[in-house]
Amino acid sequence: MRRSPVPLYTLMVTALAVVLAAALSLTVSATPAQAATVTAQAESYAAQSGVTLEATADTGGGQNAAFLADGDWMRFDNVDLGGADRLTVSARTASAVGSGTVELRTAGLTGPLLAVIPVSPTGGWQNWSTLTTEVTTHPAGAQTVFAVLRSTTPGDFVNVNWFSFAGEGDGAVAGWVPVDQAKWSAQLAQFRAMTPAAVPGGVVRVPEFNATCTYSHSKPDDPIVLPGLPGASHMHSFFGNRSTDAFTTTQSLRAHTPTSCTPADDLSAYWIPTLYEGDTAVEPEGMIVYYGSRLTDPAATVPFPEGFRMIAGSAKTQTPTPAGSPGQFWCAGEGGETGRSADGNWPVCAPKAHLTHQLVFPDCWDGKNLDSPDHKSHVAFTYDGKCSGAYPVAIPNLSFVTSYPTSGTTAGFRLASGMASSIHGDFFNAWDNAALGHRVKDCINQKAKCNAAGTF
Repeated sequence: MRRSPVPLYTLMVTALAVVLAAALSLTVSATPAQAATVTAQAESYAAQSGVTLEATADTGGGQNAAFLADGDWMRFDNVDLGGADRLTVSARTASAVGSGTVELRTAGLTGPLLAVIPVSPTGGWQNWSTLTTEVTTHPAGAQTVFAVLRSTTPGDFVNVNWFSFAGEGDGAVAGWVPVDQAKWSAQLAQFRAMTPAAVPGGVVRVPEFNATCTYSHSKPDDPIVLPGLPGASHMHSFFGNRSTDAFTTTQSLRAHTPTSCTPADDLSAYWIPTLYEGDTAVEPEGMIVYYGSRLTDPAATVPFPEGFRMIAGSAKTQTPTPAGSPGQFWCAGEGGETGRSADGNWPVCAPKAHLTHQLVFPDCWDGKNLDSPDHKSHVAFTYDGKCSGAYPVAIPNLSFVTSYPTSGTTAGFRLASGMASSIHGDFFNAWDNAALGHRVKDCINQKAKCNAAGTF
């Protein structure tokens, strides 16, 4: 049997979302070192039968295709399968009961079989797993792809969040974005050749510089998790590059110079889920993005490669945050915290204190990939004061310190992603390479505290 039916109002809203999503269709990303990876969000189908959309608890939020049973199907137009080389096909699925398959066919519901992806229970309708299969023979170029659900389980057996199709080119694997090693080597050579500035006496010996940012704009977009799909995410508050939207790329960030951050050499994009007090958005009064080091020897730190991106925190974390919880929101300013919200998850601040949060990112990199399928697997946190093993490259220890112009009340707050514990942040690097390199060389490598201008 199918799960509980969806109310008529929800179906009407869903129908509108489907019309919009169909126009968005597909996301294509590529680097010089790999063939294009095409990601088809399940809700972006051009046509369907038996599909209902629902909010997803998977990374990045948005919607997933739900209530899928035997014989249901979705059609995706203009899926570029690249050349005739090997293709890696992946599906992001969740299932509470039963098992079955997703048949991917080209041209029609009974057209040539592209791939078969087996489905088995994952432990819940929002417990997500990525399933992958290799295709050695397939049609090339833009294709119409049908996802046909097959199962002997009565009623619903699977939810689907997305499909991806990655060409073999240079060993590409779906979701991984390899760094251009030639460009990275050139950037490193430029950095190594820099002469560090002399550190004057009296400077605080802390490896740190910062970008001081004001709020830029808000959009229900996420160019890292949901690239090319405007409106598919929960609401985000953006800082830095004022052009950031669902279609943002390294090239677009470098081409658009207006930024809400100082220095102007930092054209990076930074974003977090929007905070709400009741139904009113509370946009931050500012964010300081700190670049530091937790290494025993910060001299080992190198700059981020151009186009690097990563995420800290998770929209899926929905757990209580009583007083003393790690990574919780806190009160900065005179009087500090005076109490807690009725649910215990948020601080209530004194009249002259403001709600504040600090989000810390990983600081060791695999040296191979600008991004990964979960936007975290290419990085790790420093262990025992150093970076080693699968993550040998020390990168700046990034942290967002965000201040909101509110003290709060016992009614508390909510994030666009849910509870306070769902706070997360995204970083898309678009610094000028020389400007970033000099700051790492002068401030972090020499363990000297610098300001936003990169000076002592």
